[in-house]
Amino acid sequence: MKSVRLRVKSPSGDVCLSAPYHVPEAELRTFIAARADWIRQQQARIAASPSARAETASKEEIEAWRAVVKACVPPLVEQWAVILDVHPKTIAYRNMKSRWGSCQPETGRICFNIRLALYPPECLEYVVVHELCHFLEPNHGPGFHALMDRVMPDWPARKKKLQ
Repeated sequence: MKSVRLRVKSPSGDVCLSAPYHVPEAELRTFIAARADWIRQQQARIAASPSARAETASKEEIEAWRAVVKACVPPLVEQWAVILDVHPKTIAYRNMKSRWGSCQPETGRICFNIRLALYPPECLEYVVVHELCHFLEPNHGPGFHALMDRVMPDWPARKKKLQ
């Protein structure tokens, strides 16, 4: 490691410091103190994020998210499956912590995170398109990104809203 790095983890808000062994502890304390305002800003941003809300959700809220996503996804899948000429067989919905969706092209199954209900509609549409593109491009290589660029040119901005 060549430099000192500081990050605030989501959704916990924990502060993580990485530094080379040779950096004195006093210098690290000064480094952190100088960035105290930035740390607080990041922790506040994380605390206000939908992912933080999801960690403390009630069963009723979770079921409401499921209902929203279940209502919104099928029309989007139908619309984009025609555009991409793909044929998913099964749509599933789960409350997941680490992914927005998943796709199994060999079985035709796609799964969507119900937490997408907490984000703008264009984010849900992005995840639908992303997963359907995996029927044509199984990994995230250049071909996948080229396909996403062609069918949804603003996908990077939509993806960023989910981060």
